[in-house]
Amino acid sequence: MARPEKVAVVEELKDKLSRAQSVVLTDYRGLNVLEITELRQKLREAGVEYKVAKNTLSTRAAKEANLPGLEQYLTGPTAIAFGYEEPVSAAKIISEFARLHKELEIKGGVLEGNVIGVEAVQALADLPPREELLAMVARAMQGPIAGFANVLQGVLRSLAYALNAVREQKEGAGA
Repeated sequence: MARPEKVAVVEELKDKLSRAQSVVLTDYRGLNVLEITELRQKLREAGVEYKVAKNTLSTRAAKEANLPGLEQYLTGPTAIAFGYEEPVSAAKIISEFARLHKELEIKGGVLEGNVIGVEAVQALADLPPREELLAMVARAMQGPIAGFANVLQGVLRSLAYALNAVREQKEGAGA
């Protein structure tokens, strides 16, 4: 029979896994308390929750949240970062922290309901910031519009030259 405390933890983890836009699983062995506190603070500032949970309870929560394949990453000491607001923030912060602290190891993650591996988490972390991506889209949309405006401007310029030539021709014929 399951103890109520464990059932509550599984329900909480299931809820967090279901609500999170992105999840990053890490092995935190080798980090001291100061380093983990620093990581938690950086994550908290970005709206990311960092939680250590038992693998058996996390595995149950993953199955209940319909995330097959996540249990392969739930071995050894595991801490889970839940990104609710922006899918990239958790991966970016953890990846940057792992570069500075070699002890922190990224195991895998979840992106919008799909289990992803270490390479995908790293690729997510390497994406440019949201503002930069929006600027890229705006530039891409602006290019064809600017080209069309130049074409129209060229047509109008040619029409003006033609009308000017006709006017000069009539003035020359009338004189």
